Parts: sequence; C-alpha cells; structure tokens
Amino acid sequence: MGDLGLDLHGEMLLEEYRSQLPLFEQLQHVVMEQLSKLIKQSGLEVNLMETRIKSESSLVGKLKRKGHKYASLADITDIVGARIIAFYNEDVDRIASLAETLFEIDWPNSVDKRNMHKYDSFGYNSLHYICQLPPKIYFDPKHPELNQIRFELQMRTALQHVWSAIQHDIGYKSEIETPIEYHRSLSRLAGMLELADNEFSRIRKAISDYRRRALSLVQNGQFEEVGLNGDTFRSYLAMHPFDKLNHKIASITQAELHQTDLMPYLSILRNMGMNTLADVERFIRANFNDAYQLALYQLGSTDIDILSESVALQNLCIVSLLKTGNGKPAIVNLFDTINGKKPQNSILADMVLEQASHLSFMNTPKP
Repeated sequence: MGDLGLDLHGEMLLEEYRSQLPLFEQLQHVVMEQLSKLIKQSGLEVNLMETRIKSESSLVGKLKRKGHKYASLADITDIVGARIIAFYNEDVDRIASLAETLFEIDWPNSVDKRNMHKYDSFGYNSLHYICQLPPKIYFDPKHPELNQIRFELQMRTALQHVWSAIQHDIGYKSEIETPIEYHRSLSRLAGMLELADNEFSRIRKAISDYRRRALSLVQNGQFEEVGLNGDTFRSYLAMHPFDKLNHKIASITQAELHQTDLMPYLSILRNMGMNTLADVERFIRANFNDAYQLALYQLGSTDIDILSESVALQNLCIVSLLKTGNGKPAIVNLFDTINGKKPQNSILADMVLEQASHLSFMNTPKP
C-alpha cells in the first residue's frame, strides 16, 4: 500500500494515468472542438458545454472504492468527460442523435439514466454515452492511441443539471438511509422539477405551433384571425404592406427608398387600438390618401432624393391620430417612440401640424 492508501494495482493505474495525462489533455481539447463545431452547425441553443479531465484526487478516490474492477486504465471510461446542458428534453435527444453521427458509441457501457428510475424512486438523471474519436474526424499519426481512449459524454437539461448539483451539494445518495421526512421532501422536489421540464417542452411546442399557424394565416391573408403581436407583425412586414404608399410618396421627388426597421411602430399601432392585422389593413385603407396628401405638403417643394421606408407608416399614424382628435401631444409621443425622447420632437410636431393643417379633414367642420 502506498502513501495514498492504494494497493499495488491501484498504484500502477495511477502511474499509468500520470504518464498519459498529456494524451488526455489532447483528447479533451479535440472533443471540445468537435462538439462546439457540431452544436454550432446544428443551430441548437445550449445552456452549457464543458469538458474536464478527472483530477488525480478524484481518481484516487475511485480506485480506493472499486479499483479491483479495472484491469487497466482503459477500463475507466470517464477520465475525460464532456457535458452538454440543454434547455429542453427534446434537445437532449437531438444532441444525442448528433453525437451518434460524430463519435463511435460504446453501447454496452452507455446508459440512459432517465429511464432507470421508477415512479417511487429518487433521483434526477441524465443520458451518458461512452464514446471514442473515430479516425475519420481526427487522427494524429504521432498518437494513434488517441482514437482508442474512451471518454464520457453527459447530456441533460438545465433543470436536471441543477438537481444533480443540489444532490451533490447536500451529499445525498439514494443508497444511503435517509430520514423519511427528507426523502419525501426531496422526492416531491424532484417530481416538481420533472414536471417543470415537461411543461417547458410542452409550452415551447405550443408556441411553435401557434407561430406556424399565425404565419400560415398571414400568408393566406386571413388577417381577421391574426392577433397583432411581435411575431405576426414581423410576418406581416415581410409581405411589404406599406410598399404601395412608400413608392407613391417616393415618386413625388423621384427619391430612393432606404430600408429601415418598422418593428418600433408595433407599440404605436397597439396604443392606437389595433388588435388584429385586419385592423392594420383597415387603418392603411382609411388613411392612405390623406397620408399621401401630407407627403405632398412635406416634399412638394424639396429635392430630397433619399427617403426612409418608414415614411408611409409614419404619415399613416400622423393622419390617423389627427383624425381622432389627438393633437400635438400625440404627435410628440409618436416621435418620442420612434426617435427616443428629444427636445427636437416638439419642433418636429409643430412642423407636422403646420403641414397637416392644409389637409381636407383638418378643415372639415366638426358636427
């Protein structure tokens, strides 16, 4: 027995570990590089991706507990480990599928711990693959043995990871007798986390289904059935609903239209009482001619050759606000929302009110 409390076999395995440490470090680097590339190409969003080499002290502890099980260091499959933390259960399965295309999987020694616990058991687990680097994705002729070293890849959700960390922090082991009140409390928490994981996945799918349905309705022009929100307004803008008015306004001075983001107008339209895309369509039709007439007064005596694509929507909002009896404060608020709060917005509002004063609806006697 050595100073570390290991038997002769354990000491030999430890020496083998020390001699192969540079190889483990190289493997760790390659695995991280390959996983990073894989996740990036897949477009998946993950919470965390990390790799590690089992420390010497951790290995010593393992050898003390069950060193007799390992004929050689190659039998210890988690000296190099990688972990990917996903946000959703289905993403864990997707990552696993991707890993299967990248690495060689040692199926007899891989385990899906998610399927191991019964309804009344305790624990919150993850998917563990034992892998090897295939030469087709990485081969170092100086170290061909790199392709023979097995490493562990853990895949779990963020909530599963939190649970595992809490278990470790409080030192809980399911095989150790625990007072029944603690066992029940922890089991309830595990069940709540599992329920939360499933609910996040369900809500994510429901939102995705809603977005697909809303996009289909927008593309088919079924605007009455489509609520006005960030997703639907973005899809609606992709149909260029303001192009006709924009081009008509640009023709006043033969100006070029400069592309701009119209999403800031969403809150303005909502504040003006629009709840569906059909409301926006009616808003365009009701104010089209007056918005164009306003542009004539704005641009008729100028030689402006570049206009923002927001000019149509801005003028539509201005005339709509004025028609509903809103005066300067509403116009200032419009400019504050679009441009940020600035003293100049009050001056701009005065200019717009002067230009709009020539419009026919501004001079129609109120009943």
